Amino acid sequence: MTTLIQTSSRFASRLCTSHSLACLSGTLAHANNSLSLSPSRQFSAWSKSSRSTGTPDGVEIPVAPADEAMGNESLASAPETGKSSLMRPDKHDYFTEAAWPHPVYTKEQMEAIEFAHRSATTLSDKVALTAMKTLRHCFDFATGYHHPKPGHENDPAVAMTERKWLIRCVFLESIAGVPGMVAGMVRHLHSLRALRRDRAWIESLLEEAYNERVHLLTFLKIYNPGWFMRLMLLGAQGVFFNLFFAAYLVSPRTCHRFVGYLEEEAVLTYTRCIKDYRAGRLPGFEKLEVPDIAKQYWKMNDNSTMEDLLLYIRADEAKHREVNHTFGNLDQSNDRNPYALKIDNGTPQPSKGLDPMKPTGWERDEIAA
Repeated sequence: MTTLIQTSSRFASRLCTSHSLACLSGTLAHANNSLSLSPSRQFSAWSKSSRSTGTPDGVEIPVAPADEAMGNESLASAPETGKSSLMRPDKHDYFTEAAWPHPVYTKEQMEAIEFAHRSATTLSDKVALTAMKTLRHCFDFATGYHHPKPGHENDPAVAMTERKWLIRCVFLESIAGVPGMVAGMVRHLHSLRALRRDRAWIESLLEEAYNERVHLLTFLKIYNPGWFMRLMLLGAQGVFFNLFFAAYLVSPRTCHRFVGYLEEEAVLTYTRCIKDYRAGRLPGFEKLEVPDIAKQYWKMNDNSTMEDLLLYIRADEAKHREVNHTFGNLDQSNDRNPYALKIDNGTPQPSKGLDPMKPTGWERDEIAA
């Protein structure tokens, strides 16, 4: 018994003085200090919210403002210099090439984008349009938006400030990224169950979701939502995701038509924002720098302005409008994705770019078999 007690005492003594336990103790203490001393983030509509740091190969990688101080502190106090932990916040944003290279838009093509509405002729179209209008009213109420009548853009009751526009854009893009991912997921799982290909629909749907998320990430480099807005987004996305998922299982055609109508409204929203910018009603936007993530994704030059960014995003929404209206015209089970195959039969055909463009979608008999 005496020998056992002495052995236990020696083991406890070695454990208390071990390097691993000391590292764990220091890590926990450092984490506690970081949580209690971390400064809060503030937003100014005309302040730069992204910075860049050079890398050895000359690539500019954007830095997350909130993580920079914490990352530097963590790396400086690491017990083993020259090594980094996968669990430790890094001072750099993660940077990868876009999963889908973005098509090149010309300034003339983007300027030619206009609002267009597809008439609801079938019962499916009318259901989709009614659902979209309901969502639009809820969305307008949540963001405090009122679309002005022609000639009343300067009325105080409908005026939009820089902050209101950024709130609306963040809210819009956080919801707009849901349909493509849900539709792609459903078709992906169906392809696995049916043991056959999907005729290339999945890729275009996931590319749309990716594109919408880039829109969101771009606006988040300019505006940092508060806890209340984040809570609203959490609830809105949870409800919308489940409703859209259930609806897509029942009628994919109606869902694509719904997204086509939703993108029509997105084009209308960004068109008004561009007009406000050009009319001088958004002076704060003129002082904003286009985030690096946007320059890299759209291959924008260093002199690009917020107006250029809005033109690119509006063009993307216009393309989503065309794609989803086209998908809504097709046989959901048997037709191929016309945007995934090039056919030169002497007539204009759907493409990933803006030329040619059919705002209300391509009809089934216009697409080469």
